[in-house]
Amino acid sequence: MSKPANPVFSELPTTIFTVMSALAREHGAVNLGQGFPDSNGPEHVRRAAAEAILSGPNQYPPSTGTPELRAAVAAHNRRFYGLEVDPESEVIVTSGATEALADCLLALLRPGDEAILIEPAYDAYAPLVRAAGGIPRFVQLRPPAWQFDEADLRAAFNPRTKLILLNSPMNPTGKVFDAEELRLLAELVIEHDVYAVCDEVYEHLTFGERGHVPLMTLPGMRERCVRIGSAGKTFSLTGWKIGYVTAPRELAAVIAKTHQFVTFTSAPALQHAVAIGLASDTAYFRDLAAEMERNRDLLGAGLARAGFRVLPCDGTYFVNADFGALDAARDDMEFCRNLAVAAKVAAIPVSAFYDARSPDVPRKLARFCFCKETALLEEAVARMVRYFE
Repeated sequence: MSKPANPVFSELPTTIFTVMSALAREHGAVNLGQGFPDSNGPEHVRRAAAEAILSGPNQYPPSTGTPELRAAVAAHNRRFYGLEVDPESEVIVTSGATEALADCLLALLRPGDEAILIEPAYDAYAPLVRAAGGIPRFVQLRPPAWQFDEADLRAAFNPRTKLILLNSPMNPTGKVFDAEELRLLAELVIEHDVYAVCDEVYEHLTFGERGHVPLMTLPGMRERCVRIGSAGKTFSLTGWKIGYVTAPRELAAVIAKTHQFVTFTSAPALQHAVAIGLASDTAYFRDLAAEMERNRDLLGAGLARAGFRVLPCDGTYFVNADFGALDAARDDMEFCRNLAVAAKVAAIPVSAFYDARSPDVPRKLARFCFCKETALLEEAVARMVRYFE
């Protein structure tokens, strides 16, 4: 009889994204579940990668990233947020933002340390915390406005707290934390002498007047924050898996040591292309957000026409909708399975973004992805309108 594997991973169920994508393929459904764009990304960035592959070099770059990309990340921090960052000692390039999260959590957590996670949460957070020996402590946002209770947040901090993981703009809610919420978070981080790991991969995908403000820019936070960005989200190149960490020198040194034993480095040609992308004209970043905002509005209006109650969405690729008026009997898991099979549109049940032991999990919400071609979104809307009529 073989010895058991690590239960942190062996006891995880099959991810809901795999389940819903398989249903979409089986039933010919429009897949609005998994969050990747239909487009291939900006041509000038792809062309830079292709040319760099042909011209080389194609051997190991420095573990922390090519000097060119680290300099570009530092310049990006300065250009958009006024952050002065040393590219040599405060930037680390990773194989995607999920690896960056793993590096940061493995570097900062010791067995028994608590990490505050805000629910609903990206599904990698809790397993990565547990794999590092940490203990997740959850604070819930309440729909439809996705706000936390200040008393709940304060109560989550205690002497065992090592860090809080903040995702803004936030998957799956589409929430962008406002100035008052960020001020409170910064106050608690300082008061309890903890770190903040900030997942900011959707930083350039905010809508309306709600711009992105990194927690790192608030007073007292520069030396306590780790900031994670993603070329996959910023340039619609999710398959490239290039992420980047900005951190104070002392934390970056430890995160870099962790990174060297996880992936060590990433493709040099892709790093070159991402450096080119980060230097793009400001119009590129503005137009990307405007395109996604149009998609959000198109899908949101269609969901409302089909009978859903659409929740607020200020950023990311995702909009959430309450289906309670359409289907009182099913919970979100059953509803999304039926939607894929019968209406032939795949979505993700929002309860999948909660820990199995969490109380008060909403059961009437579905998450829809709108980073898709207009024709595909229109087809999805038409199918749902026909089905619910």
